[in-house]
Amino acid sequence: LDLSNCSLQSVPPGLAEATAAIILDLTENPLTAVPSASFLGFTQLQSLAVPLALECPGGSDAWQDVTVDRSSRLCQGQRNPCNSSVQLAWPCPENSVCAPDGPGLVQCLCDSPFHGYKCLREGPFPMLLFGGILGAATVSLSLLLWGTQRRKAKSP
Repeated sequence: LDLSNCSLQSVPPGLAEATAAIILDLTENPLTAVPSASFLGFTQLQSLAVPLALECPGGSDAWQDVTVDRSSRLCQGQRNPCNSSVQLAWPCPENSVCAPDGPGLVQCLCDSPFHGYKCLREGPFPMLLFGGILGAATVSLSLLLWGTQRRKAKSP
């Protein structure tokens, strides 16, 4: 994805849709900052060129090779932060596993059959119970409102 020399003042919001990009060029743009969250989901990104004034997203530890030339910084070979020897700032909770989510970014995915908040619930999601309670509440509320509000409706 070549976005070089596009006069970008900031990272375009549509960039979030290009998570399958492998090579991205942002050089020759008057960018002042590139938030790491701009690259959330860019797990396939292997080469990123940014203006010299900017650092690589996630820092130099998120990349295998950082090369600096006259006008740009080239970040190559995105590292998997889950496999690093450096301990994560927020380790994943029990019953979950670390997964990369972009340069220097991680996400915690629940191991099967766990789900829910902090992966504490075990087994499949109770879809039938959830649907039954939601349906019963909807029908009850509808009947209550119909019964209390029908006298206010004018008949022809």
